[in-house]
Amino acid sequence: MSDSPEDTIVAAVLDAVAEQRLPAGAKLGEQALSDLFECNRANVRRALASLAAQHVVELRPNRGAFVITPSPKEARDIFQARRALEHTIARHAAGQAKKADITYLRRNIAEETQARRAGDKPAELRLSRQFHMSLAGIAGNKVLERFLSELTMRTTLILGLYATAGGSHCAEDEHDRIVDALEAGDADELARLTDEHLHHLEAGLSFKTPKPVGSNLRDQLLGPVATNM
Repeated sequence: MSDSPEDTIVAAVLDAVAEQRLPAGAKLGEQALSDLFECNRANVRRALASLAAQHVVELRPNRGAFVITPSPKEARDIFQARRALEHTIARHAAGQAKKADITYLRRNIAEETQARRAGDKPAELRLSRQFHMSLAGIAGNKVLERFLSELTMRTTLILGLYATAGGSHCAEDEHDRIVDALEAGDADELARLTDEHLHHLEAGLSFKTPKPVGSNLRDQLLGPVATNM
């Protein structure tokens, strides 16, 4: 069974946010989305309502839908929530990882490193988020995993809006050390390294001048259209 138009729109917006193609503050016009996904505006409204429930989109009366723009306080609150949540996830994950899990995480780190060196920012971001979600999966608590999915998405918006030019997203050595602690089953060290890692990400933010928002919704959602050679 094929996805509904609402599912297609929601998936496209979430993917674009996760890869920082669709930035905080971007307008999601009903007619533009209707034209882009070849569906009616009722489908679009349902998709936007779903995205608003996931705290990815803000519905502003008489103005339309916009990708949320976290304030500096919201950004700090989200990082605080992530540290609390991932501390708990780390303690649940310690001692639960199988050999296949460790192999998967090592491969994820290698692919993330390759994407970083190639300058493929969307792939790097996707793999970084995938790393953290994989740890949540190992912990085995679906409720925590669902909360983390929302918080990591909102963190991506924060990094896209406030990260300094020299700021790092997820340093490969930090991920390596997290996996080392996971493999050793050291709950204290795993929780400490996870907390340190998130503090490092937050330290790379600057709230002085938010980055400007682009305007080409088609490119933001679907990527630039390739031109013929």
